[in-house]
Amino acid sequence: MWPMLYPIIIIVVSNILYNVCTKSTPSEVNAFGALTITYLVAAAVSFITFFITSKDKNIITEFSKTNWTSFVLGVVIIGLELGYILAYRNGWAMNTVSVTANITLAVALIFVSMLFYKESITVKQVAGIVLCAGGLVLINI
Repeated sequence: MWPMLYPIIIIVVSNILYNVCTKSTPSEVNAFGALTITYLVAAAVSFITFFITSKDKNIITEFSKTNWTSFVLGVVIIGLELGYILAYRNGWAMNTVSVTANITLAVALIFVSMLFYKESITVKQVAGIVLCAGGLVLINI
């Protein structure tokens, strides 16, 4: 049970802190300036943690194992961060922006998984999409 639970705990705690930090980013700072600091810290922590957790300690070997996904993910993460910063700066409340984004994401991923990964859609998922749509209406009116 623990292997299924602890990643979710990490995600939830990280998302709480993420939203608190993002909403607290000073409005007078250039978003890309703030993100530069964010990712310099993230790079340093990742670099140090690699050496703590890796058995062979050869980061060049690990770099050679990567593909296009690491590069695209770097760009995508900037879009994610920027989107939240701009949402908060444009007046979204913390208690609705994340729910709205995550419900929209969950529904979109159902279709992405069907198109690109040949996963099927169930009647339960269709019902979930309908409920999510209703929830989005209710929390945003």
